[in-house]
Amino acid sequence: MGPIEDKTVSGDRVIVALDVSTYEAAIAWVDRLPEVSFWKVGLELFISAGPAIVQELKQRQKRIFLDLKLHDIPNTMAGAARAVGRYGVDLLTVHGAAGLTALEAAQAAAIAGATEAGVTPPQLIAVTLLTSIGPDCLAADLQVSASVADYTAHLAQLAKTAGLAGAVCSPQEAATLRSHCGADFLLVCPGVRPAWAASGDQQRTLTPAEAFAAGASYLVVGRPVTAAADPVAAWERLVAEVASS
Repeated sequence: MGPIEDKTVSGDRVIVALDVSTYEAAIAWVDRLPEVSFWKVGLELFISAGPAIVQELKQRQKRIFLDLKLHDIPNTMAGAARAVGRYGVDLLTVHGAAGLTALEAAQAAAIAGATEAGVTPPQLIAVTLLTSIGPDCLAADLQVSASVADYTAHLAQLAKTAGLAGAVCSPQEAATLRSHCGADFLLVCPGVRPAWAASGDQQRTLTPAEAFAAGASYLVVGRPVTAAADPVAAWERLVAEVASS
């Protein structure tokens, strides 16, 4: 999964979040939405279901975004990334705030684990700032004096320096990060909300069309589809919306 050369927007560039707590519930969604090709497995589901959910998605030839947000000392992050490297997933998240040494260690270890298993290494992407955090929280709770734009740009550049494939950012920072990090750098944007969906706890959102226009490579969408009264219709509406962007 390299840089985005084709500017055509399709459903293949929309990742649907399996934000459920059991293997059975996750597979029920995969069965219900067979047209979805790219699924996000987050921390809750992975802790509950373990590698079995990854293995099942692989057997179904789905692409997998393993969103574990690894954040620890370099040795521990490297060990975890090496283990994940053996799974053959497409994307793995680590926290940019872990620092350059930890990011470099995780990147090297993921490649080593994949090589041992004979699979394609995951592309590591660094979380810059959770989309539930706004400027007031960044300043007051986290005591970060930089603006959201400057802080996310710094961590994205740190990820690029470490050799990572890209970063996770809100769509509101996508244009800035794209200009800082170049066309080959992946930008994965959660917190995207179609105009017809509620924003929920997301603080820094754009519509799918706005996010792609700003430079997003992939969007992550959960509740606008999975919490809709008719999830199949919501997915079709979302794909139609991004296809026209």
